[in-house]
Amino acid sequence: MRLAPGQRGLAALILGAVAIGFAPIFVRLSEVGPVATGFHRLFWSLPVFALLAWMRPIPRPDSGQWRVMAASGAFFAGDMIVWHLGILLTSVANASLFTNMAPIFVALALWLIWGRRPSGRFVVALAVTVAGAAALVGGAVDLSAQRLAGDGLSLLSGLFYAGYILAVGRAREALPTPLLMAVGGAVAAALILVAALVLGEQVWPRTASGWAVVLGLAVVSQCAGQGLIAWGLAHVSASFGALVLLLQPLVAVLVAWLLFAESLEAIQVVGAGVVLVGIHLARRANRA
Repeated sequence: MRLAPGQRGLAALILGAVAIGFAPIFVRLSEVGPVATGFHRLFWSLPVFALLAWMRPIPRPDSGQWRVMAASGAFFAGDMIVWHLGILLTSVANASLFTNMAPIFVALALWLIWGRRPSGRFVVALAVTVAGAAALVGGAVDLSAQRLAGDGLSLLSGLFYAGYILAVGRAREALPTPLLMAVGGAVAAALILVAALVLGEQVWPRTASGWAVVLGLAVVSQCAGQGLIAWGLAHVSASFGALVLLLQPLVAVLVAWLLFAESLEAIQVVGAGVVLVGIHLARRANRA
């Protein structure tokens, strides 16, 4: 049975979210700094996407399309840099909560900038899904004045990721995924490398296992994960796509539980179920 474009897009987003859900595990295992690890994630994916772009004939992008591709890379770099800075000033739970506000920013941008007002049913689905994502942090959120700067940076990270989703969705209207990921990835890699050097992080792995971790991150989370997400965003709305990507923290929690025996609280199990219910409601709202 042949799937409709929207169904293929949803499947690609789900698989991409699952692949990206492994990213925190690779970062934890990496022997270089967290921002430097992000550089390797982008840099080693570039030959793959460049080869795929070269293998198929593509129309020559105009100046506007070049700008959108570059913007996608700048937004992605901003997301990774700011999130890693924010997590130094707040708790992991707070950072996870605020950075996952991206679907709200996407919906607001589509409404306020492009006049695409979300339906009441989609707003309900969005609220349900975000509430589930909040529960996934295990009820450990600690709002206090001491964490205000870190919380603000984490929220800014979510804003950057929303910009990335919108830029990719716009670029994919006319450009193939490999070209978009190659150009945007090159911009992001350069910016993230500068940030890693400024922060004084160790940039290059020193052991074979260290290289295996950063190369695995590039293949799994960037080539497979972000590649599938970029492809999927051409076939679903940006607001729905951003909401589906809240599967990422769910996958990260489950992988940490399976591989590192991290505790899985009842509220996190409930949160996982609520995220899935919210995505289902959003899908029905999109089809209505």
